[in-house]
Amino acid sequence: MTYGLSHTDDFILAILDKYTDMVFRLAFMYLRNHSDAEDATQEIFLKLFRITPQFNNEDHIKAWLITVTSNYCKDILKSMWSKKVSLQHEMYLPIPDDNKREVIKQVMNLPQKYRDVIYLYYYEGYSSSEIAGLLSEKESTIRTQLKRGRERLKTKLKGVFYDEE
Repeated sequence: MTYGLSHTDDFILAILDKYTDMVFRLAFMYLRNHSDAEDATQEIFLKLFRITPQFNNEDHIKAWLITVTSNYCKDILKSMWSKKVSLQHEMYLPIPDDNKREVIKQVMNLPQKYRDVIYLYYYEGYSSSEIAGLLSEKESTIRTQLKRGRERLKTKLKGVFYDEE
């Protein structure tokens, strides 16, 4: 796969096949709404194919998509529209395994700074140093956020999976 974006059908399909799920999951982690996450995913890929950036390798493509998705979702969350229109409904998580669904639900309920690092570390497989680069934070800050996020998850999941004694 070449890394400069040429608008060939094969290249576009390869990028979409490989990264659509990742972009959608990240958008969903931020926006907590299936429809908004779909809209964000569409906007991210339109932006990718509209501006045609040059990439050094596949990791660069993935990092660009994560950064742009994160920034786009943060902008949506800051907008006046999203502050005024807050739908209070249960999130639909299309995960058949009840235990996995509960874990993801609890991850979604973490504060944003913990949710971001937990997602990137466990679901996208980035190291703490790579996450620090993506989020423009110190590596020690990322490790602290991972530790605190894990502690919060452990506390929340303790009552769900184990009888509290």
